Amino acid sequence: MPFVHLQNMHVMQSTEMKYLPNIDSPDDLKRIPRQELPLVCAELRQFIIDELSHNPGHLASSLGVVELSVALHYVFNTPYDRIIWDVGHQAYGHKILTGRRDQFHTNRQFKGLSGFPSPKESPYDAFGTGHSSTSISAGLGMSVAAELQHQPDRHVVAVIGDGAMTGGLAFEGLNNTSMDKNNLLIILNDNQMAIDPLKGGFTQYLVDINTSSTYNRFRHQLYVLFSKLHIMNENRRRRLLRFNTSLKTMLTRQQHNIFEGLNIRYFGPVDGHAVDDLVRIMSEIKNYKGPKVLHVITKKGKGYKPAEDSVTIWHAPGEFNVETGERKVADETRMPPLFQDVFGKTLLELARKNEKIVGITPAMPSGCSMTIMQHEMPERVFDVGIAEGHAVTFSAGLAKEGIMPFCNIYSSFMQRAYDNIIHDVALQGLDMVLCIDRAGIVGADGATHHGLFDLAYLRCIPNMTIASPLNEVDLRNLMFTAQLPGKGPFAIRYPRGRGIIVDWERPMQELPVGKGQCLKSGSDMAVISIGFIGNTVAEAIRQTEQELNVSIAHYDIRFLKPIDTDLLHEVGRNFCKVITVEDGVISGGLGSAILEFMADNGYHPDVVRLGVRDQFVEHGSTRELYHMLGLDTEGLKKSMSAVLSQQGRTDVNK
Repeated sequence: MPFVHLQNMHVMQSTEMKYLPNIDSPDDLKRIPRQELPLVCAELRQFIIDELSHNPGHLASSLGVVELSVALHYVFNTPYDRIIWDVGHQAYGHKILTGRRDQFHTNRQFKGLSGFPSPKESPYDAFGTGHSSTSISAGLGMSVAAELQHQPDRHVVAVIGDGAMTGGLAFEGLNNTSMDKNNLLIILNDNQMAIDPLKGGFTQYLVDINTSSTYNRFRHQLYVLFSKLHIMNENRRRRLLRFNTSLKTMLTRQQHNIFEGLNIRYFGPVDGHAVDDLVRIMSEIKNYKGPKVLHVITKKGKGYKPAEDSVTIWHAPGEFNVETGERKVADETRMPPLFQDVFGKTLLELARKNEKIVGITPAMPSGCSMTIMQHEMPERVFDVGIAEGHAVTFSAGLAKEGIMPFCNIYSSFMQRAYDNIIHDVALQGLDMVLCIDRAGIVGADGATHHGLFDLAYLRCIPNMTIASPLNEVDLRNLMFTAQLPGKGPFAIRYPRGRGIIVDWERPMQELPVGKGQCLKSGSDMAVISIGFIGNTVAEAIRQTEQELNVSIAHYDIRFLKPIDTDLLHEVGRNFCKVITVEDGVISGGLGSAILEFMADNGYHPDVVRLGVRDQFVEHGSTRELYHMLGLDTEGLKKSMSAVLSQQGRTDVNK
């Protein structure tokens, strides 16, 4: 084997790869002798490590499923057979084995490969999976479709892992799978992790599940024998399975197997890093009729010691030195902070003064920096797993009893809790704070992760307060304001990345709800912005005024709801040309709100809305994406110049 362990190194370094350079499709993989698959796995793992060391991505998750990826494409006839990866950031090995090895250096880059499975990118990507917990439901639909279209030879595999099994949709799919006629194979990739260690009863259940591998192997071999002797058929198998499970539970006092209790055949647990065993058992069970679960035990970060030792950090570590394991971290001395760190530190500061404050997060404590409060007050921070809807309704229950929840959910994930926000929070007018992290363009994670819809989808909900800070100090003040009694449902949305103020830890003060601010006066045109993008707007205004010798007013609306009607009356009375700028979709957002106000109050300015048009935005760096959308300084200047050059009305509105 051409791998040698070098002194003081964390990874097996490759001098030459024998197989991977020649694998351009699963058919190429199938030509390799089965006994050589461990070497294929070693080469694939090394390739992922080398590539991600200089082109950052989701490292630990994909390292944990190298053997599983190889085994799946060795056994199944993809893309005719469907493999659904849930969550999608496990799929790097899958992408490399399915014709995208030579393009993998473009992973998560602008106009390059997506960091998640995308049917638009490859027929091997059976279903788009950027969020989590969708694979069982989607896989069931595909399996039932195969039955309806008389394709009994089409296999469907749902690979669910990295905490996705804690999501409510996964259980809904599991329940339906047990009832409808299908041959779905569910592979439960059990690594006890999401980004952070998993919490909850189901996680402990997987730890404690004691259907032994010896027992399962014996039962499986007995079933094969009976089938060959024509003693066993599917109806008899189902009856025997239920009787067997009940008898085993009674005699051994063991925990009932939830899958078999749902009439879903269970195999495992098996070693997810023994590729030969995976190939053997998948080959044996793939043609079994009815739904099946293969429980696979894997280690996140497998094969790279730094990732194995610090899984949370190495979930997406950024650039790193392969040999030393040293991550390339920016010098943060005198740099503005990350918005999530401002949130985390401010939350702890508020919680020290207000004993009713608690923090709730759906499996993202480190991502949203709620770990800062968690370390000091673990009893007041609740990681509920990948279960956004539950996170909101759980928070609502706390709020109903007088607790002040700060429920932090990424913008694109908050979409999964929409009904809960309407029915359980807003309808009851509960005092609680929805902290919407990663609002706006987020970068390389792409269309499934951009937070572009929250302003629009929240604005139509009664009783909601919706605010967006211009900077870090604003965020602190909004958090302080939101936790004061009687504010009702209070949403604060802020972006990913760094702010602009280094000395941001200033005394907090209450802000008047529904009031914006005039950042700069002017006479030729008014620009109204909301949130952090207002800083880019300010720079674009400065350059435009300097270049064109004009005067532009700039208003930070701060609150989308309730909106500052006094400020808008001022704009309506004094300006014939108005631009609105928002870091989100323009349909239903700030621009729509301004147009509605002007129409309702008899003002008739020319309003140009800038934001994201009716589209899903691809992946790339934030700089590239803002430029593409015309929302960087250059693009905003062009829009301002175009509006100012138009021959519009010169009369004063109303």
